[in-house]
Amino acid sequence: MVCVLDGAGLFVAARAREPWDRIASVIITGPTHPITLEDRVLLVAAHWRTNLTLRQLAPLFGVSKSAADRAIGHLGPSLTFQPCKRYRKDAVLIVGGTLDPARDHTVAEQSKNYRYSTNHQVVIDADPRHVVAVDRPVTGNRNDCKAWELSGAKAAVGRTTVIADGGYRGTALVIPHRRVRGRTELPAWKEEHDTSHRRIRARVEHVFARTKAWKILRDCRLKGEGIRTAMLGIARLHNLALAG
Repeated sequence: MVCVLDGAGLFVAARAREPWDRIASVIITGPTHPITLEDRVLLVAAHWRTNLTLRQLAPLFGVSKSAADRAIGHLGPSLTFQPCKRYRKDAVLIVGGTLDPARDHTVAEQSKNYRYSTNHQVVIDADPRHVVAVDRPVTGNRNDCKAWELSGAKAAVGRTTVIADGGYRGTALVIPHRRVRGRTELPAWKEEHDTSHRRIRARVEHVFARTKAWKILRDCRLKGEGIRTAMLGIARLHNLALAG
């Protein structure tokens, strides 16, 4: 099997040795037999990548809308990322919060981007830049310092050194220096520390940029645990891509 990514960003599965006219007929009419495991994995990945509705996605794989829904609901959780339980003694982690718009108002609230969103706390290893923890999302109206505790991310990393931005003030994480009241500038050595801090912490923002290429995180229609499952699955695919 091969996977073709066309200009619109749609995944199409087809047999590698078949002529293209035969492939086109397979895509349009679809097979009469149940889709294989490879196609089900591809279906889940295509759903996360394109955020197409099931009515749009199912015909590409020659199945009904309900069959596509069952495949995503059954296989999606099996593809999710498993957080690390132990870290190296010299490990340095970076945490950041990202707002993911969601239509399920039972798990989302209006946030600073004026949309109903969830706040995901994502922790990466600073050296290989792999995602090591993605804990339970909280509502988007929670700031990062509160979400750090409520999501379980704080308990997950334990005593490992963690770098964060200035929004995590009061959490005992490594954050940039702040100006003392009455002073307009920081001392030179603090400015140097902050410059180094920003360069390192930017790595988690690069991870967010890559994960937001998966369109389901821009407007998630899934309910309940669906947004968390999608985030964990995308985190796993991100790590696999870095591993080559």
